Amino acid sequence: MRDQHSSAGATDAAGQELLARRPAELSDEELVTAHLAGGEGAFQELFYRYRDRLVHFITRKTGDPDRAQDLVQEAFIRVTRHLHRFDTSKKFSTWVYTIASNLSKNELRNRSRSPLVLFQKLTSGWDDDHRPLQFEDLSLRPDDLYHKRFLQRLVEDTVEKLPEHHRLVFRLRELEGKSYEEISEITGVNLGTVKSRLHRARSSFAQRIKHLLN
Repeated sequence: MRDQHSSAGATDAAGQELLARRPAELSDEELVTAHLAGGEGAFQELFYRYRDRLVHFITRKTGDPDRAQDLVQEAFIRVTRHLHRFDTSKKFSTWVYTIASNLSKNELRNRSRSPLVLFQKLTSGWDDDHRPLQFEDLSLRPDDLYHKRFLQRLVEDTVEKLPEHHRLVFRLRELEGKSYEEISEITGVNLGTVKSRLHRARSSFAQRIKHLLN
């Protein structure tokens, strides 16, 4: 008990000492101590010190600057809730960036379940980079993996409804990742015909799957 009281007293003394200094002069960790000791402006200084950097960080991860503003606010709400448990021997920057990173991951995970986003992912990546559509990722959580497998079944069922000559080129290109030249060799038709059929197959696929994802 004596050690606990001694430690608490030392912390209070440190906090009181920091209160006599301007917030801008304090390190991140000192600002935490000052805030917990009742110092005015300490938390605000932390917020302003990291706000723009975290907005930029989250925007790079999510691609959405408007949503990044909201997530930074949420990050600091979480900081407020748990600041009393923060170990000031650790770096505050590492902690707050970890919170922001986790919020970004949650945002992307939630987006991946949106039917509109799924449709955009399926129909916006058609270019000369012929990587096949990927559905299986064993690192995902069970509920996320379920959504991926559901989408895979939906894609397979939709592809089966395409006309045969469209179905073949679509499957070879989008599901197996074959090059145009490989598809031409496999199907026995010239390169121009392959590209024409693939364009029609993609358009037909997009139209068929769109209403299923709404």
